[in-house]
Amino acid sequence: MSEEQLARLREILAAHEGKRGSLIPILQDVQSALGYLPEAAMPHIARHTGVSAGQVYGVAGFFAQFHLKPRGRKVVSVCKGTACHVQGATRVMERLEEHLGIKEGETTPDGEYTLESVACVGCCALAPCVVVNNDDVHGRLDPHAAVAVLAKDK
Repeated sequence: MSEEQLARLREILAAHEGKRGSLIPILQDVQSALGYLPEAAMPHIARHTGVSAGQVYGVAGFFAQFHLKPRGRKVVSVCKGTACHVQGATRVMERLEEHLGIKEGETTPDGEYTLESVACVGCCALAPCVVVNNDDVHGRLDPHAAVAVLAKDK
């Protein structure tokens, strides 16, 4: 962790009571401030809350909202729900992996994109769907149209 990140972590911990029940709010605040949960932050969080580092990792690993690796500035989520799957989500994911040069769950070396799949985005009538940064939904995509979404998003 950089000195700046460590200072921010200390501010976050100081704003929370050192209790077990503050673990999730602390993890949320750290991730919000740093973009992910750095490995080096875990022992600090464990000491502050009085739980083991293993328990901190256990909570962080259990909830899908937490990320233990840096994520891209743009998170591209491919819906893999039933309707999207039937309409070609697998081909969309494969084309995006090819275009970005990464696999599902990875981040581009420049830190611009993270590519992931999600269970369902609730837009079945628009299948297959891709969501950029949790709020920009693109539907009825074929593999080439999915790449065009990224080009348009720049």
